[in-house]
Amino acid sequence: MHYKISRHEYLMEKIRNFCIIAHIDHGKSTLADRLLEYTNTVGGKELQNQVLDDMDLERERGITIKSHAIQMKYVHGGEEYTLNLIDTPGHVDFSYEVSRSIAACEGALLIVDATQGVQAQTISNLYMAIDNDLEIIPVINKVDLDSAKPEEVEDQIIDLLGCKREEIVRASGKTGIGVDDVLEAIVTRVPAPKGDPKAPLQALIFDSVFNPFRGIIAYFKIVNGSISKNDFVKFVSTEKEYHADEIGVLKLNMMPCNELSAGNVGYIISGIKTSKEVKVGDTITHVSNPCESAISGFQEVKPMVFAGVYPIETEDYENLRASLEKLQLNDASLTFQPESSVALGFGFRCGFLGLLHMEIIQERLSREFNMDVITTVPNVSYKIYDKKGNMTEVHNPAGLPDLTLIDHIEEPYIRASIITATDYIGPIMTLCLGKRGELVKQEYISGNRVEIFFDLPLGEIVIDFYDKLKSISKGYASFDYHLHDFRPSKLIKLDILLNGEPVDALSTLTHFDNAVTFGRRMCEKLKELIPRQQFDIAIQAAIGAKIIARETIKAVRKDVTAKCYGGDVSRKRKLLEKQKAGKKRMKQIGTVEVPQKAFLAVLKLD
Repeated sequence: MHYKISRHEYLMEKIRNFCIIAHIDHGKSTLADRLLEYTNTVGGKELQNQVLDDMDLERERGITIKSHAIQMKYVHGGEEYTLNLIDTPGHVDFSYEVSRSIAACEGALLIVDATQGVQAQTISNLYMAIDNDLEIIPVINKVDLDSAKPEEVEDQIIDLLGCKREEIVRASGKTGIGVDDVLEAIVTRVPAPKGDPKAPLQALIFDSVFNPFRGIIAYFKIVNGSISKNDFVKFVSTEKEYHADEIGVLKLNMMPCNELSAGNVGYIISGIKTSKEVKVGDTITHVSNPCESAISGFQEVKPMVFAGVYPIETEDYENLRASLEKLQLNDASLTFQPESSVALGFGFRCGFLGLLHMEIIQERLSREFNMDVITTVPNVSYKIYDKKGNMTEVHNPAGLPDLTLIDHIEEPYIRASIITATDYIGPIMTLCLGKRGELVKQEYISGNRVEIFFDLPLGEIVIDFYDKLKSISKGYASFDYHLHDFRPSKLIKLDILLNGEPVDALSTLTHFDNAVTFGRRMCEKLKELIPRQQFDIAIQAAIGAKIIARETIKAVRKDVTAKCYGGDVSRKRKLLEKQKAGKKRMKQIGTVEVPQKAFLAVLKLD
């Protein structure tokens, strides 16, 4: 179905590209639903909560994982405007999605919950938008709730943005209050895209998806020039050339059209089959009349947490590679490279932005690709300096060189910003200092809210920091971080041995002070999780050759003396000795099956 584009749609003055940024649970998706409903983009049967969250996972957890683009039409003052909305996630683990959405927009709705006020992720996403010179429209959401404090929150926003009180829009995504004001503010305050429709084509790819029937579909925003159906185009960084089989705009479904010009957001289908040929942040241009340079300002993603992902069946290795490549198209912040492990065979070392990101990827592998995988203990990357002064980066404890060759190890530190009510400063300080943190400064924001800055080792944050922070602050602390620097640290490798054999998937790099307690807790936890066998299993934690903790799983035994009643004790002794010899022989040839739960136990040690 092709539809004619009228002349005035080409006018860039009538286009508005904007995204929605906020902290988790401040009501972005609900407000996006109302905008779609008010502009009649979605109606009737299609209208459901979280329209743009099309993954089951997003609905179940009530979080946005992917950014989504959709086009709306809105009439203002007798003129029809085209609004391109890009909805973004709010969780710190998906901030890369946010940075990509911001690159394709001229304006941003900054949504703040009227009951919770400004939180850490609000500030971090806001700075990202300000760095890209976006026009910020502050919106206070959920003003219909009894616990709303709009005046107080307005004061916080004015402190943060330095805007005027009348510039702040009060709205409620649930009841629809103020939605018209939001649409009007978008049309009147967000600038139209700048660009020259007559210049050579220059379009930024900000996302891509894999479709099993049509190949890879890339979403782009045209900065300069225009593109027509069947044009011969080139992707600048991969230098591959394609015919644009279909181009169009993104409504709730894809709508094909014949031409798109500067300022528009759309999609291109060109029969690309391999995922390596599309890079997010790449530039599309014409082969015959190329642009002079690619669009700059797109950062490479830096993974924070690394973990090994292994197929349960070895023959699924290639399927796992294909699944990860397809996932990477849809989630450019996932990185992976092949690695092998003695215990688990061949797999991949994957880089994630955080623990929630890792959990979501694991869940998506199982739901979307039917891949059951084993994930090893997450860790971070360390810089290892040898005696000659050479530096190697190690993402995996198994890759650690011999201890005699190492001069020192440096670990990554993050600068964390925690915003909380003053009542919780004590417990939060205790938690951060217990994680080897250093207090940088604290600033009072407004009333009883304080922002605390800490330098913390990333390795301490990876496992359970966020959960603990939420529980000690009764959910009121919000947390955001960025990589700060690398610092020398006294780290040692902790090995777990089962019957004297090291299990490389369970080994971790840990700080010298924590090693003994960590080793002891690991052994206790594994004792609960590994099923009993016909022979004794010794679980040991070791640093080098020194054993620091041990637990024994007793063998399952049959009462072989049951039929020996009365008579001489030596008859019973003989049977027990015979059984003992059998158990000993069994232990030499028996192998210990380690269930998947045991690998994840390390995450939930407390």
